[in-house]
Amino acid sequence: MGHKILLVEDDDATAGYVARGLGEEGFVVDRAANGRDGLFHATDGSYDCIVLDRMLPGMDGMAVLSALRAAGVATPVIILSALGSPEDRVKGLVGGADDYLVKPFAFAELLARIRLLVRRGAATPAAQTMLRCDDLEMDLLARRVVRSGRPLTLQPREFRLLEYLLRHAEQVVTRTMLLEGVWDYHFDPGTNVIDVHLSRLRKKVDEGFARPLLHTVRGVGYRLGVDG
Repeated sequence: MGHKILLVEDDDATAGYVARGLGEEGFVVDRAANGRDGLFHATDGSYDCIVLDRMLPGMDGMAVLSALRAAGVATPVIILSALGSPEDRVKGLVGGADDYLVKPFAFAELLARIRLLVRRGAATPAAQTMLRCDDLEMDLLARRVVRSGRPLTLQPREFRLLEYLLRHAEQVVTRTMLLEGVWDYHFDPGTNVIDVHLSRLRKKVDEGFARPLLHTVRGVGYRLGVDG
């Protein structure tokens, strides 16, 4: 059986076109025409990817995305939007989206991005289930992070970012590495999305603890480790 995609799009012509194309590529597609129906379907956790229009009747796409992430649903989300400024893209990505595609878009590009997210979700390394750096521990199976025994509450993107840093502990990680390894971008989107997430992550990981673990290596990137 093909991967399951939830398509939340109120424009019937666009939804029909995308659903037909995905079906021809072997995907199983469920459709929702408004935000509330989309949220209802998305919370069952059976989807491999959610394609979410930003402008929806009743409950807009950003509200749907926020509710999903607050409920702990980590399914990859691609936002479709006619709003294409860097600020709009940052808002979508910081809000918990995995990708942001501006309308009008080429179906081939949407297909490529869906395949990338689905493949990434299926390829999560399973061999190593615990990651550590000093008194910071991440349990990949339980999706739980603690520091000095104190639980840290992370959003799905923050969890992925910290996982990447832990897998490269004591190494300098560049912005390009983070864009490719955490966001699957092979280009610089020209936004400060990395800085925003790292700032949030640093507050959760370091504030209130004896020594900082997340360091900025000026002009190069970032490093997770005991010494600055």
